[in-house]
Amino acid sequence: MTEKPRLDDFTKRYLVGLLVIAVLGFAWWFSGWDRRIGQLNAILEADEELSAYPYQFKVLSLEDGVAEISSPRSAEVPVIKFLRIVFPQLRDSSVTDESVMAAQDELVTVQSRAGKLVSDEEDVKSIRWSLDRQWYESQGMYLD
Repeated sequence: MTEKPRLDDFTKRYLVGLLVIAVLGFAWWFSGWDRRIGQLNAILEADEELSAYPYQFKVLSLEDGVAEISSPRSAEVPVIKFLRIVFPQLRDSSVTDESVMAAQDELVTVQSRAGKLVSDEEDVKSIRWSLDRQWYESQGMYLD
């Protein structure tokens, strides 16, 4: 009968240490998780018009009634940059082209809808839009 190999004391302590670090990491992550933000994002995700749009608006925070929502547009980044990323057919179009203007109007409509859905919630007093730098980076465009 062969004897099962046993772990030495160092290996046991090492594994217990890793387990403690993993549990502490999970607890730290969970403590920063806000269920209300998850609920607000679920509202946005459930909306057919918003979920069909190439950019997904997300609630980033909710503090003192102010909901911060991600946005692909701001004064820092011309809207045409965003439109040319999500609508490749517009890459060679002029800023004044009808299709570009229509795409910009659609963005305004969709973003307004996202803001209204969030602001209609009882605990939300106002909306603050925040440029989604992470999204641009995921598209290979790094903003200063």
